[in-house]
Amino acid sequence: MVSKVKLLMHNLLSVKAWSFDVGVLVLRLSCALMLLHGWPKFTEFSESSTDWPDPFHVGTTVSYALTVFAELFCTIFLLLGLFTRLALIPLIILMLVIVFIIHGEDPFADREHALMYLLSYIALFFTGPGKYSVDNLIRKN
Repeated sequence: MVSKVKLLMHNLLSVKAWSFDVGVLVLRLSCALMLLHGWPKFTEFSESSTDWPDPFHVGTTVSYALTVFAELFCTIFLLLGLFTRLALIPLIILMLVIVFIIHGEDPFADREHALMYLLSYIALFFTGPGKYSVDNLIRKN
């Protein structure tokens, strides 16, 4: 009985290679699918870019374009697991801007959503895209 409990605990606490890869895949896909709301920003570019926040004083259109680039194009790369670490850099910067500049003075609850993305993107930056990615397919060839 004791050995069965030990075996069960060992199995629950050990990390198998496949479980790590599946976990990274789930994290990567869930972050990407939830942030694909860059598409409406892309399709409504001319209407929405004029009244967008401009935290770095580069112009509202440029700020909006950088946001669309990160939220749409980098997110598509993240979804595919293609150029993953490179695609994560603009996404991490975007979330840092949202958390510390756009919502910097707001209550924590207003920054919580962006913080969750930020922490997930940082984790993915360190783990990489995982086995189930286009990056992995390219690396094998």
